[in-house]
Amino acid sequence: MNMGKLYVVPTPVGNLEDMTFRAIRILKEVDLILAEDTRTSGILLKHFEIKNAMQSHHKFNEHKTVESVVNRIKAGETVALISDAGTPGISDPGFLVVRECVRNSIEVQCLPGATAFVPALVASGLPNEKFCFEGFLPQKKGRMTKLKSLVEERRTMVFYESPHRLLKTLTQFAEYFGPERQASVSREISKVHEETVRGNLTELIEHFTETDPRGEIVIVIAGIDD
Repeated sequence: MNMGKLYVVPTPVGNLEDMTFRAIRILKEVDLILAEDTRTSGILLKHFEIKNAMQSHHKFNEHKTVESVVNRIKAGETVALISDAGTPGISDPGFLVVRECVRNSIEVQCLPGATAFVPALVASGLPNEKFCFEGFLPQKKGRMTKLKSLVEERRTMVFYESPHRLLKTLTQFAEYFGPERQASVSREISKVHEETVRGNLTELIEHFTETDPRGEIVIVIAGIDD
């Protein structure tokens, strides 16, 4: 019996027009769609008239899901993994599904497509020929250690952050990297209210003290100058 395969399918981070033709076709063809949140993804699938079986894999039930998914693919089913927005497995729970499939010698194919940090990095105007993606900083344990480890980083750094923690994070960046360090904050990528604010860390702190940050946020920070 032939083994199935896992497709990792990026979905739009904002505008539904960012969905690719291939992503729509794959989602219509697979036996099962694994979604982070079936309600969020349900809106997307309905929009593109994808009437397929869907199951949730969010982080609370993940370890249970992974085993059953691997067994279904081994039995010949094809499965598509999607997240609430962007490419699954980058700063989201999909990573475990991919890792387990790889360990079980299951073919994994990731489609190219939307991810929030690439547009933010390019729009920042900061050097992007070399960069490091740090995702979300640890909230408590290990946070200071992580920041200290990045003090000497020469490459441009990319972080994800939530709006209610943005000011705290920018203030800590100013403390560790210096208030004059150039940076940019992009929010609501590919949505109606998309915005990128550029400047040094002091200017960004001032801006977001006066203006409440909203939406999903990507922070891009220049590396240390030679």
